[in-house]
Amino acid sequence: MTENQWSPENIPVADPVWTPVQQRSPLPPPPPLHYTPSSPSGDAVSTRASISKKSFVSVTLAALIAGTVGGIVGASLTNDDTTSSSYSAPLLVASDGEVDEDSIGTSPIAKVAAAVAPSVVTISSTSQSAAGAGESVGTGIFLTATGEILTNAHVVEGATKIQVRLFNETEPRVGKVLASDAGNDLALVKIEGTNFQPAQFADPKAIRLGDAVIAIGYALNLDGGPSVTTGIVSALNRTITTENGALNGLIQTDTAISSGNSGGPLVNFKGEVVGINTAVARGDNSTAANNIGFAVSTKEVLRVVELLRKQANGEIRKEGYLGVGLTDRDDGGQGAVIANVQSGSPAAKAGVKEGDVVLAINDEPITGRAGMIAIVRDALPEETITMKLERGKEIITVQATLTERTATG
Repeated sequence: MTENQWSPENIPVADPVWTPVQQRSPLPPPPPLHYTPSSPSGDAVSTRASISKKSFVSVTLAALIAGTVGGIVGASLTNDDTTSSSYSAPLLVASDGEVDEDSIGTSPIAKVAAAVAPSVVTISSTSQSAAGAGESVGTGIFLTATGEILTNAHVVEGATKIQVRLFNETEPRVGKVLASDAGNDLALVKIEGTNFQPAQFADPKAIRLGDAVIAIGYALNLDGGPSVTTGIVSALNRTITTENGALNGLIQTDTAISSGNSGGPLVNFKGEVVGINTAVARGDNSTAANNIGFAVSTKEVLRVVELLRKQANGEIRKEGYLGVGLTDRDDGGQGAVIANVQSGSPAAKAGVKEGDVVLAINDEPITGRAGMIAIVRDALPEETITMKLERGKEIITVQATLTERTATG
């Protein structure tokens, strides 16, 4: 297999597979809630955290409301049906004095949410295809005070109309897609105006495993302001494979992320953005997946945003080309195995051989084939990369100067 076969549809499937659901595809109704059937092989899947507004309102919302309310009412009747008539005593309620209903909660989470919410917007996009019109709803955050907004690429994919509604506003504003990178699942949207509140990003080096984090976004496109959920950073530098390629450098979190959260921020308790929520893992009949969400890390965001701005200014994005075919290791080890080397390619010139195991590129560990694909894809032509290889029992280092990937290369 040569490198021109690296497109995701040609990558051999390996467990687990994260197969995001298109944002305009109807979400199946419960039960189980938002269960997304996997491929015939029964692998775990991932659901993009955006939502088809049309199908949600007409189908899924009705099922969701019926399922949720039914479940709650059912539990209440089960617990209290036979004895509820005997409960006539008043409830005991603690009195802490008068409560200002307009005040901000006193918890750290409430304070962070109040500080970040003005930077968070809901994004509705409309598309038109041969199959008919489709609508998608996701979340975005302000990057600048002049109306530049960051969201997921899949939220605005194929959009012919963009509407952006700000926190505490009732009327949407017209938005425009400036640039989009499907491979990294990020896009820039612009609205007219000034004095918007831009989000602040965390130093990528300061993000640690176990850090407490908060997700803010328009989950399920529910009425009112954004939803706020909390959890921790469960893992760093994750890689998942989507229909548009591999997403690497991801933050894994157990924070509740739902359809509609796509493009919204994952923030620390300082109110700094540590990632952009993009996908969530779903289990199936043979695989359990609970509280596993993914966010594009700040490190990736800072890099891709600059590329998107260049794209918006007319610069064509070029990708690096190494010239190898890859497979995953089957011995339980970490790394990507070189399946073949294209004659005359940068890899061949660097001395890379079939059977080599790539352990790291530019000191970034390679956890598998998908991660290596993403790193090479994001590198630029003429860039020299340093590869740490395992060849038999020997560890060697080689350098390869990438060329430009072409339509056939």
